[in-house]
Amino acid sequence: MILFPAIDLKDGQCVRLLKGDMDRATVFNDSPGAQARLFVDAGCRWLHVVDLNGAFTGHPVNEAPVEAILAAAGHRDVPVQLGGGIRDLSTIEFWLEKGVARVILGTVALRDPALVRKACAEFPGRIAVGIDARDGRVAVEGWAETSTVTALDLALRFEDAGVDAIIHTDIDRDGVMQGPNLEATAALAARLTTPVILSGGIASLDDVRAVARRRASGLVGVISGRALYDGRLDLAAALRVLADTDGNGAAPC
Repeated sequence: MILFPAIDLKDGQCVRLLKGDMDRATVFNDSPGAQARLFVDAGCRWLHVVDLNGAFTGHPVNEAPVEAILAAAGHRDVPVQLGGGIRDLSTIEFWLEKGVARVILGTVALRDPALVRKACAEFPGRIAVGIDARDGRVAVEGWAETSTVTALDLALRFEDAGVDAIIHTDIDRDGVMQGPNLEATAALAARLTTPVILSGGIASLDDVRAVARRRASGLVGVISGRALYDGRLDLAAALRVLADTDGNGAAPC
C-alpha cells in the first residue's frame, strides 16, 4: 500500500484547503520543489500533486511549480500523479511529456466520459480518475458544484475503460483532521475491480493503520496532506506501517 504525500498548489505555493474552500487556504511552504524534495528524501514512493488554480479555471496554471516538483522527485525516480485543470487530450499529453507519471481526470470524468476512455486507450496505465464526493455525490469544477451522480455510479462507468486507479476524496473530511470516511471508501473499493486510493481526513498513525487493515477491500493507497505538514502524522512511521502491511513493500500501482 502506498502513502501519497499531497502537494496542493495555489498561486505557486504549497497550501492546504479546508473542505476545498479556496478562501480558507493555509500556506505551508512557498517552495513546492523544496517540499517535494523533503518528501522524497524521507522515502516516499509517489507524490500526489493538485493544481488548485487549474481545477477552478479549467486549464493548467501552476506549470512552473509542477516542473520544480518533477525535478525534485526525479533525482530519486519518484513518480508524480497530477490533477487539476486537465480536461482535454492535449493537456494530458502535455503533462505526460513533462514527466508526470499519471494524470488525474476529475471534472471531465463526469462531463465527458468518452474522453477518459480515449485517454486510457492512448496512454495505458497513466490515467487515474478523481472522484470527489460531498454526501456521496460527485463534486466538480474545483468542488464548486455538486452533481446528482453518486461516487459509485461514476466509478462503475469506467470499470472496463482501463483506468489505472480511482482516487476517492470525501470533501467534508478534507483538511479537518477528523479521520477519513473509511467506510464509504472501502465500500466503494469493494464494488470495483479498479484499485482505489483514499483521500481526505487522515489525521494520525491510527488512521493509516485503519486504512491498511482494509487493504483486502481493494484499497491500494492513501493520500495525506495537512497531517504531514503540521506534524500530527510522522511520515517515516506511516511509511513503516504500510511497508509492514505489504510485507515486501512492493508498489501496487
